[in-house]
Amino acid sequence: MNMVKLERITDMLRAQVNDGSVKGASAMVLKNGQPIYRANVGMADEARGIKWTNDTIVRLYSMTKPITAAAAMILFDRGQLDLQDKVEWFIPGFRDQKVLTNDGTFPVNTPVTIKNLLDMTSGLCYPDGWFPAGAEMQKLYDRLDAEYKDGKPSDTLTYANLIGQQPLAFQPGERWMYGTSADILGAVIEVISGKKFGDFLREELFEPLGMKDTDFYVPEDKLDRFAENYEPKDGELVPCLWQHLGLTYLCRKKPEFESGGAGLCSTMDDYAAFATMLLNKGEYNGRRILSENAVRYLTSPQLNEKQQNSLDWDSLVGYSYGNLMRICKDECGAAGISTRKGEYGWDGWLGCFFANDPENKYTFLYFIQRCGGLGQRPIRMIKQIVYGAEN
Repeated sequence: MNMVKLERITDMLRAQVNDGSVKGASAMVLKNGQPIYRANVGMADEARGIKWTNDTIVRLYSMTKPITAAAAMILFDRGQLDLQDKVEWFIPGFRDQKVLTNDGTFPVNTPVTIKNLLDMTSGLCYPDGWFPAGAEMQKLYDRLDAEYKDGKPSDTLTYANLIGQQPLAFQPGERWMYGTSADILGAVIEVISGKKFGDFLREELFEPLGMKDTDFYVPEDKLDRFAENYEPKDGELVPCLWQHLGLTYLCRKKPEFESGGAGLCSTMDDYAAFATMLLNKGEYNGRRILSENAVRYLTSPQLNEKQQNSLDWDSLVGYSYGNLMRICKDECGAAGISTRKGEYGWDGWLGCFFANDPENKYTFLYFIQRCGGLGQRPIRMIKQIVYGAEN
């Protein structure tokens, strides 16, 4: 590995800070679970004078989803959960669901299953006024936000039951659509385990993996390491003082709703431990977290041909999907030169990203805190710099 060439990643990060795209950023590359490159640039919080460092804490947003999927796999390994289990068995709000489209309202042909949640084929959507079911979900989120502001926040199970009572965007299994499935999966884990979702994650994943800075909020004694979230406004980056998707308290207080789809905060070292466990087929520092069989399933494409054809995001070209992650299907094909077949991972709304390349034993991590992120280009560049430094 040409270490000089890897410094091109640092050049890219500095350029992002210098041109005002971000206030701060970090990147890390591991080979066989061991770091071979790492850099931090810029500020984690400009107003407070906090530099971006190895232990900077960020909001993961949708990078929470792979952790939720792994938590579900723990229950699969124990025989407490099955792919074909109906969600209504655990969350009563999912009984007698309806589908709402431009053509009208219809009863579901088949109930939503756990597999539907894991593959985002449930018909559950995020709030979106552009289609009927999304508009109804927006009304629910607006109501829950108003109740939170009135001092009446809802917890994880309440959220799940209310979401289950909203109409689906399509028949379960009919197609792929990004939505609230991971939040419902977190609630299912609560019901089966008899523990708060956050407690289950801490006991079964975070503590065994040494993820000491990962939680659904940042406690007061760690706020001096907490990165600010910025949004572009009038040509500059300013602190973002709002949240969406049901998140509350700007992640500075333990929330009632522990979102399996977007709620976790973490550090790069913590997430590297989680990614390394997956790369090691479920084992970390001699301790087995997941069976090899569970990890094999977790990191394999799951969409059928019809579902695959509905995978309509530009960032998923060349990929399939399954278990709340993208999985590459094309070697240097539609996914591009910076991707290897079998690569899997996910990213978040604020620009954080992780990917594992199981064939070459690489883990790639990139963290920023900017609303909407910077797209997939920085991720592709980091991976290609690494592959280009191999010889």
